[in-house]
Amino acid sequence: MVSNTNYEPTEISKFEGRVTGPTELTVVLPTYNESKNVPIVVELLDKALAGVAWEVIVVDDNSPDGTSKVTAEIAQQDPRVRIVQRIGRRGLSGACIEGMLASSSKFVAVMDADLQHDESLLPKMLDALRSESYDICVASRHVEGGDVGTGLSSIRAWGSNLANNLARKFLKVELSDPMSGFFMLRRDRFVELAPRLSSQGFKIMLDIVASGKGALRVKELPFVFRERQHGESKLDTLVTMDYLGLLVSKIFDDKISVRFLMYSMVGGTGVVVHLIALKIFLAVFGMTFGLSQLIATFVAMSSNFFLNNRLTYRDRRLTGLAWVKGLLTFYVICSFGILANVGVAELIYTNKPIWWFAGAAGAVMGAVWNYVVSNALTWRKG
Repeated sequence: MVSNTNYEPTEISKFEGRVTGPTELTVVLPTYNESKNVPIVVELLDKALAGVAWEVIVVDDNSPDGTSKVTAEIAQQDPRVRIVQRIGRRGLSGACIEGMLASSSKFVAVMDADLQHDESLLPKMLDALRSESYDICVASRHVEGGDVGTGLSSIRAWGSNLANNLARKFLKVELSDPMSGFFMLRRDRFVELAPRLSSQGFKIMLDIVASGKGALRVKELPFVFRERQHGESKLDTLVTMDYLGLLVSKIFDDKISVRFLMYSMVGGTGVVVHLIALKIFLAVFGMTFGLSQLIATFVAMSSNFFLNNRLTYRDRRLTGLAWVKGLLTFYVICSFGILANVGVAELIYTNKPIWWFAGAAGAVMGAVWNYVVSNALTWRKG
């Protein structure tokens, strides 16, 4: 049996000075519309990791800008470059997990392809892990020497700080920057934790550390967040709900799925939308209560469908004709959900006339019905 405990230096090849032999480090780049940035990142990695046996795995979510094609062309010239093209699956965390599992290196790193992460920090992170004193090395914007720089707007910087505080308080994650997306860890430790990780969301490093429950030995190194060079950020305001779903899931020790939590949060916004729409149809248009309630119900269901398609099921997002078909099936599913809600509530109230308990039980039953059936029919896996 070959031991992976100690990595032996490999010989330097005459082929452009590249290190040959077993790959020590895999850099995973999750991408979506990064065709202009990938070639630049590969060149920067080549300079930063001179003397290291490395590879880069670009995990692309079938970008319409041809990111996969550009990467494949680079891979034809450089065997250290690999491409994993995902079709029908989306999401940063899932892409990172697939990329790290596709590696056979002793160490794996995750960084953005938008040039906001400083690749020159990789050798220092590698040295920290080679010492065998740490399991994961995190690039932090909040330790001495680190800075958010100009890479984040003031609003996103505020949101990032709030998310950091929530993670430290509720998950007991002792990191200065738990929202960092730039890190390196031992692959064997990652494989141990992989079954507990969520493929949804954007904060894979937080998920890894929280799932480790304090067992991971962490090293933080400072870095300055840089400006994006090409393209646009894929993060939007809906990511806040995505993050909160992960936070609650970890608080309950992964007993509740992140997807169900996000589905429920979307349902909560639907209640607000319903009440606003009901008030408008009653006060502005002077409709009867029954008709206003009916229209408001469909407005709320439409809002829920849109948000679930954008957030909860972003990895199975429906478009075109499938979007229309999905909306119609969602209407039907939620209609039966209302019947399930009322039926369970009335049954409980008849036996135990406590209005709030009966109402809550009916609401939970309706939510579970809607989630299970829409997961199987509206956003079923291809």
